[in-house]
Amino acid sequence: MSNINITFLGTASAQPSHTRNHSSLALRLNGDVWLFDCGEGTQHQIQKSTVKMGRISKVFITHTHGDHIFGLLPLLASRLNGAGGMLDEALDPRATGIFDSKPLEIYGPSGTRAYVRTGLLYTHTLLSGPYVVHELRLPDDLPDTITSLPRHTAELPGRDIQQVEGVWPEIYKDPTFSVSAAPILHSVPSPIPGKIDPKQYVPHLKRTGTPLSVMRQLQQGESVKLSDGTVLQGPSKLLGDTCDPSPIVGLAMHADVLIHEATNAHLPEIDPDTKPDDTDSVVEERSKSRGHSTPQMAACFATHVHARKLVLNHFSSRYAGDYDPTTHHGDPRLAAKETMEAIRGLAQAHFDGPIVCARDFMTFDVQHSHDVQ
Repeated sequence: MSNINITFLGTASAQPSHTRNHSSLALRLNGDVWLFDCGEGTQHQIQKSTVKMGRISKVFITHTHGDHIFGLLPLLASRLNGAGGMLDEALDPRATGIFDSKPLEIYGPSGTRAYVRTGLLYTHTLLSGPYVVHELRLPDDLPDTITSLPRHTAELPGRDIQQVEGVWPEIYKDPTFSVSAAPILHSVPSPIPGKIDPKQYVPHLKRTGTPLSVMRQLQQGESVKLSDGTVLQGPSKLLGDTCDPSPIVGLAMHADVLIHEATNAHLPEIDPDTKPDDTDSVVEERSKSRGHSTPQMAACFATHVHARKLVLNHFSSRYAGDYDPTTHHGDPRLAAKETMEAIRGLAQAHFDGPIVCARDFMTFDVQHSHDVQ
């Protein structure tokens, strides 16, 4: 059986705290390391952990919010022995043997390639090894807008991976492991107008006599089925943060370990920031309006997909993570323990399996797993 180990390098949402770093998770597979998200400070977290920088072979970015990607460029430079310089002074990489080694693979949504390329270009970062960026494309994604920028000397051409029936099946696959993805929902406080190009939709609407009023549905990210059977899909995003993970149900069924965000919780007896009118339902609606989940929402989804174990992650900076119940080193903060136990209790009311609240540097082995999804 393959050895699979999970190490949390960062478990905070939005802002880091003195006990939680920005989002990142390391998956160790028979010696190799795959990172899922790479928030600011991830390489510092790696140095404090048992994860080996030189073992990192793949990085999967769930979405391009800063708390999930701001650490990618520094990590890329460290992993590939980067140095400052002038790119126009760099030698021909094929003459230096830079492509003799296997490239570091980066997977992410549209925009990931542009982020990496522009960041390396304008910081004049030279790399001693190759990398490649594969993008998971949505039907409404605009064509690549960075073709005018020169490819970095260490960059290899990446794939543009298209959806198949609403998911990206097996974006990576080898004889032992596979990785699949789906565009789960992560909303913002209010829709940002003007983010869809009417030219993409209006011809289809006029051709089938569909009222132009459905543009509002498309703007909200909903799908519209036309009279000829064509389905138009409004803008959506691939995200790890979520208020509705339902599109990924098929991939998550019977998961050995389900890792789900639980950004906000209603803890009136513990959390001093609790508002007088707060209730469980009020906090849930507030979380949803910001594209996030509560422990109860995470637990209900875990029950729905028959997960064997639930790990709650991506906590508000209000919830400290410096209590380790497995050791007696240092001085455990009883307040942190009480908060995490209360959060776990909220979830336990909706899920019968084991529940763990993640903290930075927590690590555990995954048992009886066959595919990583």
